[in-house]
Amino acid sequence: MSGHAIDPVRPDDRVAEIAAAALWADADEAALLTRRLAAPPEGRRWTVLADRDLHGVVFASIGADGAGHLDLLAVHPEAQGRGIGRALVAAAEEWLRDHGATEARFAGNPPCYAWPGIDVRYTPAACLAERLGYERYQVAWNMTVDLPVRCDEAAETARLTAAGVTVHAAPPGERDAVSAFAREHFSDAWAWEAEQAIGCHYAVRDGRIIGFAAWGARPFWFGPMGTAEAARGLGVGRVLLWRCLAEQAGAGMRTAQIGWVGPLRFYSRAAGARAERVFWLYRRRLA
Repeated sequence: MSGHAIDPVRPDDRVAEIAAAALWADADEAALLTRRLAAPPEGRRWTVLADRDLHGVVFASIGADGAGHLDLLAVHPEAQGRGIGRALVAAAEEWLRDHGATEARFAGNPPCYAWPGIDVRYTPAACLAERLGYERYQVAWNMTVDLPVRCDEAAETARLTAAGVTVHAAPPGERDAVSAFAREHFSDAWAWEAEQAIGCHYAVRDGRIIGFAAWGARPFWFGPMGTAEAARGLGVGRVLLWRCLAEQAGAGMRTAQIGWVGPLRFYSRAAGARAERVFWLYRRRLA
């Protein structure tokens, strides 16, 4: 198949350097991404593989549904075109099969993921996936927000207070109630992201949490955010979003990425967000 020997490696600084060199659109986040992928939720099965000359690397993992994921694939620009990417994918697929996966995906493995899929700007990666027989089965996108956002948070917060809703910050280590809310109303994945996030805010009415928003679980991106169904329409999400974006602006960020967006219109109206990064999700059955 290939003359490239592929072995497991530690996700150390050398791996981060390969990622930074190859992933030009995410070079500033490469080290954080590799560290995040190397610290997934407890119980996740995952591996990091590289060629013996350490020109390329692939992170692979098993999802909660048993599907296999190629979480990050990077080959140093100076070594591209030598078949290293194909060899890494083949080795990752073999590892996934050995761990019971019957399908491999170039798609995010929530809650600990690098991207929803292959960013269309990484065209060679998309070409490789298609050449290897992967099917494009879904499209996802991010929205970009220019920071700081012009809004009247004080007035909206006062309006919520008059309606019996208060908004609070949840510091790291003090998020048990928020993660329990996220787990009950949304998913275990969102609960983990709420716990891991850099910043987190939540809203309370009648002593019960009715919504939350977080940022930084996936390095520097906004999300997840959710409001209990019975509390939707009050404007809670808008205020929680603004509070998170204000923190991101305070951290020196000039733009914020809203990851894996669902409600396009909400973010456009609330923060002037624009759809910008597009991701193709790929999958292939494993023999």
